[in-house]
Amino acid sequence: MILATGGTIAGSAESGTQAGYTSGRVAVDTMIAAVPGLPAIARIQGEQVANVGSQDMTFAIMIDLADRINTLLGDGVADGVVVTHGTDTMEETAYFLNLTVRSKKPVVLTGSMRPATAVSADGPLNLYNAVAVAADPDAAGRGTLVVMNDRIHGAHSLTKSNTTSVETFISPINGLIGTVNYGTTEYFRRPVRRHTCQSEFSLTGVTSLPRVDIIYACADMPADLVDGSVERGARGIVIAGDGNGNMNAATVERAARAAKKGILIVRSSRVPTGKVGRNVEIDDDHLRFIASDELNPAKARILLMLALLNKRSREEIQRLFYAY
Repeated sequence: MILATGGTIAGSAESGTQAGYTSGRVAVDTMIAAVPGLPAIARIQGEQVANVGSQDMTFAIMIDLADRINTLLGDGVADGVVVTHGTDTMEETAYFLNLTVRSKKPVVLTGSMRPATAVSADGPLNLYNAVAVAADPDAAGRGTLVVMNDRIHGAHSLTKSNTTSVETFISPINGLIGTVNYGTTEYFRRPVRRHTCQSEFSLTGVTSLPRVDIIYACADMPADLVDGSVERGARGIVIAGDGNGNMNAATVERAARAAKKGILIVRSSRVPTGKVGRNVEIDDDHLRFIASDELNPAKARILLMLALLNKRSREEIQRLFYAY
């Protein structure tokens, strides 16, 4: 089953060589028809879940998507699912599905960096390769995958690294899951973190998620941003910190004050690679902070939102960041 949500892969422009385009114009059946050879890989059906640019992706759409995938895979309707998605927030949706889909069957996200109308559009081959991975029994049990530019990424590690390049996605900490070349797959490893059928998260009865904000650290950052988030109802705050999850002294003081009131404060990093270690330069135990470990700010926010659906201690939530 191919579930379409929009994005550049469904985008169109007035000419094949212009940079500007509109996302989410092409319907799923049109996308499928534009890729010769798909019927030779698998029996395919398409379904339009949404048709938005991924900058407009919402948690309501993500929840609907996860529920639909769980139904399709749980009822045996599909042996694998491909989700077409814009690249701007693809890593967030992929990680969300990695935590909320409860099946070993393959779930593969794909998209494109060039719209469907572009000269040398990358969407058709990405879709072909994604279907090949989703139809491959060896893809099962590897969690939610992202297939772009002949590479197979795991949802935990990948991140977008370039604004326009077709080779935008990288997996800098854990490396690639594998490669796919015109439908021929090769796998290097399996994810080591918990995912999908191993996940303890459930969306049963869930229609919305708790508010969690991200605050970007920078030189002489205004500490009252923390107060603003708390006043507007954030139950958690992720600091996209300097270096190893750092922030200036004034922000540390405001964040510690919020933590004493029960707000979950997670230290992540604006740096693209590396872990955020606990109690390295900041005394997390004393200040009641949580270290994000390998997760970047966007994914740390996803995990914290899901963690807040149930009553958990700070120690338990810190364990989740090491486990997922």
